[in-house]
Amino acid sequence: MNNNKQKKYDIAYIKMALEWAKLSYCKRRQVGALIVKDRMIISDGYNGTPTGFENICEDDENYTKWYVLHAEANAIMKVAASTQSSQGATLYITLSPCKECSKLIFQSGIKRVVYYKAYKDLSGVEFLKKAGIEITHIKDI
Repeated sequence: MNNNKQKKYDIAYIKMALEWAKLSYCKRRQVGALIVKDRMIISDGYNGTPTGFENICEDDENYTKWYVLHAEANAIMKVAASTQSSQGATLYITLSPCKECSKLIFQSGIKRVVYYKAYKDLSGVEFLKKAGIEITHIKDI
């Protein structure tokens, strides 16, 4: 696929991930993720509490509760529970991945990550680059 066509797809999927983020109950930050393989969305996720927990992500002091799952972790776990494989897929995410999620991304076989906003700590992105994962930062949509 040529670069212009790829960028059009990247922007479209990031816009979809931004819509998906709006499903999150988290107040401080809403994050959405899509996993795409062969131009097909095979998984999606947004940040939030585990299934069965109340949908409140922050404590009384407005800190995110430790057990809140990140959008990309939710998407990766969803694909793991399906018949699909994320091997060779692209992850579209509205916020660059943290250190913990970058390990999951690498282990899941995802080969490309496209993100919209940069998280304050970019060590997750640096780890993925070092691991040979293609990283694209889409700033303008």
